[in-house]
Amino acid sequence: MSQFSYQNGVLHAEGVSLSAIAEQYGTPAYVYSKAQLLDNFASYADACRGRDALVCYAMKANSNLAILDLLARQGAGFDIVSGGELLRVIAAGGDPKKVIFSGVGKSVEEMRLALQHDILCFNVESIPELHRLNDVAGSMGRRARVSLRVNPNVDPKTHPYIATGLKASKFGVAFSDALATYRAAAQLPHLDVAGIDCHIGSQLLDDAPLLEALDKLIELIDALGDEGIHLHHLDLGGGIGVDYGDEEDGAPVAVADYLGRVFARVDAWRAERHAGRPIKVIFEPGRSIVGNTGVLLTKVEFIKHGEEKNFCIVDAAMNDMARPALYQAWMDMQPVVQADGGALYDVVGPICESGDWLARDRALAVKEGDLLVMKTAGAYGMTMASNYNTRGRAAELIVDGTQVHVVRQRENPADLFALESVIK
Repeated sequence: MSQFSYQNGVLHAEGVSLSAIAEQYGTPAYVYSKAQLLDNFASYADACRGRDALVCYAMKANSNLAILDLLARQGAGFDIVSGGELLRVIAAGGDPKKVIFSGVGKSVEEMRLALQHDILCFNVESIPELHRLNDVAGSMGRRARVSLRVNPNVDPKTHPYIATGLKASKFGVAFSDALATYRAAAQLPHLDVAGIDCHIGSQLLDDAPLLEALDKLIELIDALGDEGIHLHHLDLGGGIGVDYGDEEDGAPVAVADYLGRVFARVDAWRAERHAGRPIKVIFEPGRSIVGNTGVLLTKVEFIKHGEEKNFCIVDAAMNDMARPALYQAWMDMQPVVQADGGALYDVVGPICESGDWLARDRALAVKEGDLLVMKTAGAYGMTMASNYNTRGRAAELIVDGTQVHVVRQRENPADLFALESVIK
């Protein structure tokens, strides 16, 4: 998180102190760095330069319109998993022709919307979905470009909730069924078989599982070519992790190193089997683009000393950041103003659940009214936020040098029940 640093003992986002941000905009708040976001995207774009490649940002990680707009201006495509996300891309000025539509449960309405906007491709995950998409496209007088999300049964060695490429996963078509499914897709009159896709999981620190999955996709592409089914793109999904500060996990693989190994394997394969036949390589990074762009800024409400635990009760909660409660995720907590000493605390929120915790057994020198940040909170924070306990979702801010932009207003209680009504 190079754009978040202590200056004279106070944590800053680029050129603005987080103390000043809290005073002006309140807490809890998500604070993002524009420079960090652009640097992270550039790590992919630079590695793809001169290649037939496309970086489709997986917007489920963070779908704020300002972030989508900044990435679209850099030439990003988008990986979406709902019709609502497609409408966000359009509202942010993104190009639908650079959109990949993933997900296991696409509705008829979502398919129609995507076809109306002529998206790049549907990542299809089952035979019933193939037939539904064929019927919808036929009813509209259109053809749908499709790739199959193939489940290569590669263990990503990550948390089971975010492992998506094993046999037991709900995602994708089993590798053993892929050839037959491609044959079926090629026979449907309103589909164009365009590519192949996989996504084996999230928060991968080592690229070995991703390269193993690539080898299996290449094997399948060769088998399809032997049957006269020629693909135009190879989509490796996302999955590269970020450093949450837990020393036990270690550092993630560098993006440039991973992409370099991918392109080396693709080049060697094409030279051997597919010389002269172009194939686009698509990536769908999410967390590795936005994870370290943001922090969750929160204020200490109370310090509570118990018989077995000390509790630092803050105004952020599991509704603001679900990852610790959902995944037992370790996320670094730091004071905004540096201080010496301290004690061990569980950092918890005000929600009426024992599972409402943000960090456990952290050494902190804190008192009521102090400010803390949860670092590397740019991914799967606001997009997973809820209104549990009728809590308004936090404000979102983007810092650009010494300027602060409010890119999402804080919700108030009236916002939360504006769509409700009583029976008269």
